[in-house]
Order: sequence, then C-alpha cells, then structure tokens
Amino acid sequence: MNSVQVTSEIGRLRRVLVHEPGREVDHMLPSMMEELLFDDILFGDAARDEHRQFQRVLELLGVEVVEVQSLLAETLQSADARNWVLDPFRNVLPRPLLEELGATEPVALAEMLIQGVRPAPAHSASAIDELFEIPPLPNLCFQRDPQLVIGSQIVLSSMATPARWREALLAGTLFRFHPQLAQIPILLDPMVPGGNEPVLLGPRRPHFEGGDTLVLSHNVIAVGYSERTNRSGVHHLARACARMEGGPRWMVLMELPGERAFMHLDTALTPIDRDACLVYAPLVEPGGPEQARVFEIDLHAPERTWVTCSDFLSTLRRHGVDLQPIPCGGRDRVSQQREQWTDGANVLALAPGVIVMYDRNVATADELARVGFRVIRGRDLLLGREQVDLDAGERVCILLESHELSRARGGPHCLTHPLVRDPVD
Repeated sequence: MNSVQVTSEIGRLRRVLVHEPGREVDHMLPSMMEELLFDDILFGDAARDEHRQFQRVLELLGVEVVEVQSLLAETLQSADARNWVLDPFRNVLPRPLLEELGATEPVALAEMLIQGVRPAPAHSASAIDELFEIPPLPNLCFQRDPQLVIGSQIVLSSMATPARWREALLAGTLFRFHPQLAQIPILLDPMVPGGNEPVLLGPRRPHFEGGDTLVLSHNVIAVGYSERTNRSGVHHLARACARMEGGPRWMVLMELPGERAFMHLDTALTPIDRDACLVYAPLVEPGGPEQARVFEIDLHAPERTWVTCSDFLSTLRRHGVDLQPIPCGGRDRVSQQREQWTDGANVLALAPGVIVMYDRNVATADELARVGFRVIRGRDLLLGREQVDLDAGERVCILLESHELSRARGGPHCLTHPLVRDPVD
C-alpha cells in the first residue's frame, strides 16, 4: 500500500479508500443538519447495512477495500502522529479532555476523533454547541473529498466548510505519518507552507475538494468551479499539477451552479467507459437549457490563464478524451432533475464499462439498459444469482440498495477514493 496510481476514472479498480458510516451519523441532530451539510438525519443501522453491501460487492469483484478509521488507528500508534492530530485542539478543549485524548489508546482515539465526544453525563446541555466537546464527522463517509490522487501523487484538500476541516486534518495525518502511506509523494498540502506555497488560511483562503476533480487521462483533468472549489483553489491546484513530472497538460473547468444540487463536479458527470459518461444533460450537453460555462487551462503555459471554450464535451474531445453523454434520468426533464438530486450521475466505475449505482435511479438504469448495459442487483451478485467478470469487456451496471445512503446526498463515486487503478489503453 506504499504507492498510488490513478490516471483515469475507469481503469480497473484495485484498491480503494472508504469509511463505513459509524456512530458519527447517529450523533447528528436535526438542528445540526445545515451546518453539517446534510438534508436529513439518517437511520444509521440501515446506512451501515447498505454500505456493507457496497463493500462486499467491491471485495467479491477483487477490489481491496481500505477502511480510513482502521488506517487512522494504525497511524495514531506514532507519538508524532498523535501530537500532530491533537495540536489544533490544544487551545479549544478543556485540559482534562486533552489529557484524556493524549492517554487514549489508538483505536479508541480514532473513534473519538471521528464519532465526536460528548460532555460527561452530569453536564446539563441545552444549546447545540454544548452537546459535543468534539462534534461528529458524518461526512467522513464521503472519502472522495479530503484528498486527491493524481497519477502517483497525493493532493490534500482544502475543504470549503468548517464542518469538514477536520477531515482534511485526518487525511493529512494518514498521508504524513502512516508507515506505508507516508512514502507516497505529497504534491500539495495546504496545511504546510513550502517554497512559494502559503499556508491556506483566512477568509479568502483557497478551497478545493476531491469531488470537484476528475482524472480523465494522463493528459487531462477536469475540475468543477463550484461552491466547494473557488478560483483561488483552482489556481493552487493548477500550479501543483503544472510542476508534476509527467503530469497532465490540460485542466478543463466547468462552472457549476451555486445550488445545493451541484455540490461537486461529480454530481453532474462521471465517466463510465472508455467512450461514455453519465451526465446531467441540461448542464453538460451543448445547447442544454442550463449549459455551464467552460474554460481550459494550459498547465504548461507560463501564465496558466482561463480560456473560454464552447462546451465541456467538445473541449475534452480536442484533448483526446472522447466521451458520449448518457443522460441520467433518460430524456424526461422531470426524471433528469429528480435522479440528478439522488446521484444518478454519480457512479463508480470498477473497470471500463462496469459501474455501481444507486438502485433508486430507475430511469437512469433504464437508459443504461437501452444503450447496452446489463443491469443487475448487487444482492443477486452477492447471492450468486448473477456473475460479473471485470475483464470480460461486458457493460454491466450493478444496482446498490440506497434508501438511506442516498439521503446523505452522495453516490458511489462520492463514497470512495481510488488509490490504485490499472492503466487504460
């Protein structure tokens, strides 16, 4: 596990980072939803059951599933790692709690940092900010965001909202101190100044998150210019990619609407095969009623300016990435909006043409079947009623149970961060 390699969104998946929703989901209150970026509170047991089915599908198909909480517990065996991760708490937590955290064994400390810490039972709390000494991290299940794997290097994200800052701290702890992960080169770390890179703090600090970045080929990455990734964040990411030896030449930007439905680029588009992608058609397709503005940056140019382009797909085509759009929700405008909201365009490719998707997006599954995908249920795969061979070249869509997970507003692409994919011819 001491290396990463991702040069596409569709190469056969070998190793992937996940986090099963834990007690942090059960600790979220209705009054905390807006602050924690949720639209509803989840039934944790059901969400965990659905996530476990997802993990078992991955494992059955030969993907190594790596759990973030286990990695964190292994990392916290190091005194340096423990000091690093606890340092930001030193001026905000009571001394007795800090001492308790410092003395807690690694597995329990990892749980506390993720699930949150409540005051002692005798404490009478009424205000929300008194209910937790350390608030829970219910978004940690969305492992796409706290880091980016580009080629063989890591970019640690600069999260846009305070609710997710600790996720970036934990990701930085893993890739800085874990015995194996620490050997992976870090291309950009917003928490550590180096060279000409400032510390990314303050009200105008750069934001960039993993869900806004798609690695489309050795030569091209796509980035969402969104409510989670701002212009300054794009600049820092472009500068980092420009100094990669053998890194991408082109960055293609899509300006996303400032709406809850479009948190990241991967809520509007995800590649599913060498020549196809699932899209929210009104935003992505040329001439669509909500067509996004598109720009390109030549990462090898000295100025790295934003050049306006006609549309997203034709810009990719000029740079060697030819993707035919398949509309999530089919061609019905009502189904398109409903199923984009429930992550119909947010799917994970396990190999070229083999994807996993939420089962509630029925119109999207029907559209995939229409263009030649065999649509099966994950449960049938696990029970042996269906078979899938990732090397067979067959187009397959595996439907995952999604009553609770889909209410968290993130699909299979959001729930995972690939660490190793095979190259794509």
